[in-house]
Amino acid sequence: MKTNEVSFYKTNETSFAKTLTGIYLNKHTLLHGLMLCAALGVALPGLAQPQSSGQAAAKGAEQALPVVEVYKSAQCGCCKAWAEHLQKNGFTVILHDVSDVPAARKKLGMPSQYGSCHTAKVGQYLVEGHVPAADIKRLLKERPKVIGLAVPSMPPGSPGMESEDPIPYDTLLIGKDGKASVFARH
Repeated sequence: MKTNEVSFYKTNETSFAKTLTGIYLNKHTLLHGLMLCAALGVALPGLAQPQSSGQAAAKGAEQALPVVEVYKSAQCGCCKAWAEHLQKNGFTVILHDVSDVPAARKKLGMPSQYGSCHTAKVGQYLVEGHVPAADIKRLLKERPKVIGLAVPSMPPGSPGMESEDPIPYDTLLIGKDGKASVFARH
């Protein structure tokens, strides 16, 4: 064998050894990577579960809010603004334009003395006027045996009636007998 041939074989042996070592290391690294992925695949769903159930519970609570059906005049802009306030607070709102709001109020069962520019149906309750979303959520949580809530008239500063000069107003709880008590002060 000539020196060139020996050198060639040594170079090839070295290259072959490096290639085998590289393949071994790559397989070894690949095997470790696969093992890590398998371990994470088993561990992560268990770790992620509490977070996803919390998110699902939050979404479920939001989805648990009943649809709000609003009966209003087609020309009433403040009714639309109140509906937007409810939507920003997690409610789904359906607007019904009616030609006679007092007749719709009477048909739904809200006493006329608590009248405002719109009447809404929320689950089993009626909501008259510019009642804050937080009051409606509280009503739905407490579930009293009543007709619903009312903010009579259209007080400046109530949701949908935003004003630079707001006035204090009360949200009234309307009993089945038609009598009112203060539910919240704003």
